[in-house]
Amino acid sequence: MRHPTRDGLAWDDNGLGPVARWTRQPDIEAVERVCRRALNINHTADCNVHLHANGEFSKLYAVDSIRGKHIIRISLPVDPGNKTLGEVFTLRLVHRMTDIPVPKVIAWDETVNNELGFEWLLMEMMPGKLAYYRWRKMTDTQKEILTKRVAEFHTQLLRCGNLGQGFRSIGTLGTGPNADYNTAVTPSPGPIVDSVFFSGPRSSYPVARGPFESSHDWLRAYLDLIITEHTNALAKAKTDDDKEHAEMVLRLARKLLRMVHKIFPSLVFPPEHTVLWHDDLSLKNLLVDDNGRITGAIGWECVSTMPRWMACQMPAFLRGASRKQKPSRDSYTNLAPRPSASSTSDEDHLDNEGKTELYWIHLMEYDQTRLREVYQSRMTQLLGPEWEKDVDEARLKVDFLGAVSRCGTQFYPVRVEQWVDAIDRKEFISLMQVLRTGIKKEKRPATPSGNAAPSKVHYERPASSTPSRVQQEIQRHERMHLAGSGNPTASVIFRTGSPTKTAAMTGSWTPSRPSSVNSHRPTTSWRGSVSGVSGAHLETPQSPVSVHVRRRSSDGISLTSLELPNPKSPVNVHIRRNSGSTCVSTTSSIVSGTTNSSSKLG
Repeated sequence: MRHPTRDGLAWDDNGLGPVARWTRQPDIEAVERVCRRALNINHTADCNVHLHANGEFSKLYAVDSIRGKHIIRISLPVDPGNKTLGEVFTLRLVHRMTDIPVPKVIAWDETVNNELGFEWLLMEMMPGKLAYYRWRKMTDTQKEILTKRVAEFHTQLLRCGNLGQGFRSIGTLGTGPNADYNTAVTPSPGPIVDSVFFSGPRSSYPVARGPFESSHDWLRAYLDLIITEHTNALAKAKTDDDKEHAEMVLRLARKLLRMVHKIFPSLVFPPEHTVLWHDDLSLKNLLVDDNGRITGAIGWECVSTMPRWMACQMPAFLRGASRKQKPSRDSYTNLAPRPSASSTSDEDHLDNEGKTELYWIHLMEYDQTRLREVYQSRMTQLLGPEWEKDVDEARLKVDFLGAVSRCGTQFYPVRVEQWVDAIDRKEFISLMQVLRTGIKKEKRPATPSGNAAPSKVHYERPASSTPSRVQQEIQRHERMHLAGSGNPTASVIFRTGSPTKTAAMTGSWTPSRPSSVNSHRPTTSWRGSVSGVSGAHLETPQSPVSVHVRRRSSDGISLTSLELPNPKSPVNVHIRRNSGSTCVSTTSSIVSGTTNSSSKLG
């Protein structure tokens, strides 16, 4: 590590893991001086600098001057030196070897030996607006053109590298000891820059950090991190819940560790063929013009060379639940239009056009389902039928990585272990399907000899092949959370004596009390708002709500409190939320607007 100082960085726990925090803020006047010097602007010329956006590990400042519009990224020292150098080398290579519209690098300093006291990167500002804000107004044809263009981007990244053949080994460009940004030679991967390896105390764990010669070595290092982390957590556990969680994660991680060599060869020579892979090419990292054409691809922090099988996944903006039928707009609840505001927050830029948020969620699922076929077809056109074979052969490997990434979290551990056990029995099942439905064993009747027949493994399915509208809404929300398409969502069902009203409650998890990094069972709160509810029983159907939950064990969540606007008469409220192998469920009669009840389903 070139610059080990981490001054300015602290790690907090939000209940789900470490979160980076600035212990001091960049000085805006110092930011302006750095920009003037890098752009060769004297003190009398205009150079306006203001905060543009906050990233997970950095702050972006917009720079408007006589030299044009630029962006300067000021980064926390999460991986000192390496993070900035990795982004510089990656952007320069992509700019030189592809036609992907990426920001041009102007200047940078990967050290903290400057007047900011932070590493920084100055680059041109790309034109256009985030596709996230334009998507709802785009036509089907425009969305298809955008999807095909992203397929072309990924095809170029597959060929980006030495002589158009990609790279050898897994890691981040420019982080090795011999990297030289003054030459046109294609850089080699060095130690990997990844939040998996540098978040919280993980930065100090004595594990390999690359470059890795094979998927086997990389995934072993990933699992070594998880085992080290939860071995420490087990030693410090103060409650039975903390101990139970640590033991469960360690058991699962060791199972995965024993399985690595069965899926990935342990001995590879020469090092494994790898490609540049942008894992977060979402609608918030694509810029488009008024006609929906891509004008920029951003978000290249922590982009590394990864195994080719990783690139067989769908791009981030196409990952989601399946919905074959286009939702009928008229069948969804109408809401009062939101007042226009001058704020630049995400919510204020999205126009719901008077429809409940649930309609737009379903429409996005339909778009993703349809466009996945467009993407796959374009990739096959560009790369030939071999691409389809590559995708098929990558499925198990992608699922294994998904199991590893979920291993150290508090979500879905039981079902991940079910999947691992099934694969170990050579029953090749989709991880996502197991996460959604689970696996149970069905005992067969005893044979004439008196011995029970071998049990048969099958998926748990809804009792009815035609679930009710309420069940469909609940299942839809569970699928969205599993697919990772945005913040988790709860399904809130109002029973008022009239036909059942179903509402989508969207929000995010926040801690309701401070907790340490080693606390795996903090109390957390679900905060958001309810939409899609109508009827005289609620005074303010769109008033904020807060659902407080506390994890009781690795298998369940208990609802402890629900706040709602004061209804005019008693209202039964039923809430379900998927939590891996368990659904949370509670029903209460509410008169005063608040209920304190709990329910846990095992």
